[in-house]
Amino acid sequence: MKAFLIDRYAKGAALHLGEVPEPALRENDVLIQIHATSVNPLDGKIRDGEFKLILPYRLPLILGNDAAGVVVRVGSKVRRFKPGDEVYARPAKDRIGTFAEFIAMNEADVAAKPKTLTMEEAASMPLVALTAWQALVERAKLKKGQKVLIHAGSGGVGAIAIQLAKHIGATVATTTSTANVDLVRSLGADVVVDYKKDDFENLLQGYDVVLNSLGKDTLEKSLRVLKPGGKLISISGPPDPEFARENGFGWLLRQVMRGLSFGIRRKSKRQGISYSFLFMTASGRQLEQIATLIEAGAIRPVIDRVFPFEKTNEALAYVETGRAKGKVVIAVK
Repeated sequence: MKAFLIDRYAKGAALHLGEVPEPALRENDVLIQIHATSVNPLDGKIRDGEFKLILPYRLPLILGNDAAGVVVRVGSKVRRFKPGDEVYARPAKDRIGTFAEFIAMNEADVAAKPKTLTMEEAASMPLVALTAWQALVERAKLKKGQKVLIHAGSGGVGAIAIQLAKHIGATVATTTSTANVDLVRSLGADVVVDYKKDDFENLLQGYDVVLNSLGKDTLEKSLRVLKPGGKLISISGPPDPEFARENGFGWLLRQVMRGLSFGIRRKSKRQGISYSFLFMTASGRQLEQIATLIEAGAIRPVIDRVFPFEKTNEALAYVETGRAKGKVVIAVK
């Protein structure tokens, strides 16, 4: 099969298109013919080697973290799917590789594709929708009537998180650039801060939750908008000791993460705020719940551009400009 791979970690390097064997099928796996995938900032960070300490991949490595396609074969113990089923999924972090014509993954990580979406639309959803779900529903336990600030509302995660928070019944504030104010309002944002004109930390206060996907400065300024008992959840780091514990990292790596997050954890604690780092995990069960919301019209995909498979490098480069609205999708088949 054709696939886009890296042979070594290198910042900004191009992926190369190669012929590789179809993935082997384990007894609990489904083999999916990929019709579409999408690009996430995570893909560039893995290629650059930013995650090699916590995600020790064997090289060469096929990149890609989202898939929509059709099941072509199933393992001997698979009961939920059969050949011909249309599905969407985010593979487990140790089995990525959706920039390819086929992928094998555990059936527990797979869900039926929302009937209302095309393959390209479905491929835009898994990683960002699971991230939003795990941050707002699982970690924050966001409730109707609460106030949440979602940074970078026009980005992949932000665009879905705004819609999910509105569905829950929260008051939603977001930050974005002038060009994207109308987009985030159309997704349901109640308060929009144009970061080119205003400083969010001077305008917002008394918030219950902040979902951060930006850098250290934004993370620390976010403490000022949270009330005591509030929750600061970051998907862009720094990783904390709890994340290290959950992933079974060794003593040295736990100490590294303790040091990286020490400053923000100390500042949060002083203000009675909880800080946590979220690295989303694959979950077919959660994707089923998300599919229900999609089919009910509560959440819709936001797609900037669709690239053909042979232009995967151009798609990755476009995402890295930081100008994409929502998701960038790759049509594989």
